[in-house]
Amino acid sequence: MENHTPHAEENVTKKELSIWAALIPVFALIIMLGFNVLVVYGDEALSGSNQFILLLGGAVAAIVGYFNKVKFDSMIDEVAKNIQSTAGAILILLMVGALAGTWLISGIIPTMIYYGLQILNPTIFLAATVIICSVISVATGSSWTTSATVGIALVGIADALGIPLGMTAGAILSGAYFGDKMSPLSDTTNLAPAMAGTDLFTHIRYMAITTVPTIVVTLIIFVIIGLNLDTTGSTDTSAILNAIDASFNITPWLFVVPALVIFLIVRKTSPLIALLVGTLLGAVAALIFQPNIVLEISGSDELTFVSAYRGIMDAITVDTAIETQSAALNDLFASSGMAGMLGTIWLIICAMVFGGIMDAIGALARISKALLNLFDSVFGLFASTVISCLALNVTASDQYLAIVVPGKMFAKAYKDKGLAPENLSRTLEDSGTVTSVLIPWNTCCAYHSGVLGVPVLSYVGYCFFNYLSPFMTLLFAAFRIKIKELGSPETRTA
Repeated sequence: MENHTPHAEENVTKKELSIWAALIPVFALIIMLGFNVLVVYGDEALSGSNQFILLLGGAVAAIVGYFNKVKFDSMIDEVAKNIQSTAGAILILLMVGALAGTWLISGIIPTMIYYGLQILNPTIFLAATVIICSVISVATGSSWTTSATVGIALVGIADALGIPLGMTAGAILSGAYFGDKMSPLSDTTNLAPAMAGTDLFTHIRYMAITTVPTIVVTLIIFVIIGLNLDTTGSTDTSAILNAIDASFNITPWLFVVPALVIFLIVRKTSPLIALLVGTLLGAVAALIFQPNIVLEISGSDELTFVSAYRGIMDAITVDTAIETQSAALNDLFASSGMAGMLGTIWLIICAMVFGGIMDAIGALARISKALLNLFDSVFGLFASTVISCLALNVTASDQYLAIVVPGKMFAKAYKDKGLAPENLSRTLEDSGTVTSVLIPWNTCCAYHSGVLGVPVLSYVGYCFFNYLSPFMTLLFAAFRIKIKELGSPETRTA
């Protein structure tokens, strides 16, 4: 009998979880996150409490695994593998923070904003607002910063022109979330491929397939609306432009740096190499075009090798802020460098703990199997991903978790269907990132509404880009347009 015991235990270990047992950790996680965000912390939940909730969700999954005879060491091994798989994404996040720092002090980001504001035209104010916010959000990688700075200025201009503030806020958020999706500086743009298992620039290129048509349709809608509105007054942005010009040496030569980085991306250079080159070129540009800013950051009276080194290194690693004549712009010209990415990295690691234990106990495989049975078609798989992202935005009230949880749940399902991981990463952004601002109790919605001073119900009907994005990804899935399969020549995975 003793010779048969190990074999019997092995069979018990391999016993498949029931779907309800597999869903226990997911339901527990959603309930805990809902309480943590809606009742206690609100938009401060990402400061650490949500990360710990993910660990608690992993603990619940471990308990389920314990009762299913899964060894603790097996769970830890799977967690280690999961965290190891995100090493590239974590390094990219750190490099993105470094690049943001040097691009700020070099004047690259301010130059983008300076020229972006000059395309404002009263006749097509709403469409121009979308373009301006798109440019600024791509440059900064943050929809929140875009709303809190230029967004506020645009709302003020719209009020002076007699344009409905709800329409204006919808245009601001449409442009801001275009940049939030497409910018390599955006944390959600880095988070989605990390969860799905692809790399940053592959994700951005593939996401452009659905995002560019969506923003074009959005612009057309706002042009039509704008041409049928009566406006009075003028769009005076001279105060903002003068404040930028007074603080930075604005020159078109600064566009050479992002142009070179874009060239490297198009040439399919490794993301880490492209971002490192961009960071170093930004540092050189800072010394050439903004020596006074480098000197100010270093806290020195004279620009020497040591002071230059310190000024550049501080911009790369820690908080940096450039004071301007306009208080409204000061938040825009601030960067946290590599340190600013630690919160997202913390979130990724904790998500990998939850996902790793779910993998080890067989829960994700069981959920994936159920989903594949329920949604046998490729379109059904995409639709279930969209629904899950929307459900997490509603229940967990956080766009990051609307990317993290479905990303881990659906990764195997896409692989089993023979689909490249960028299909999943694109769908996560098309449905998780952009819809967060449409849910009144979601942290993103509460933030933007409060910052812009526009009630949710006034602007929510005009966020055309945010509405159209999930429909566009489903449209492409339904007609099998650009649905990349595993093993196709252009597929690249991290």
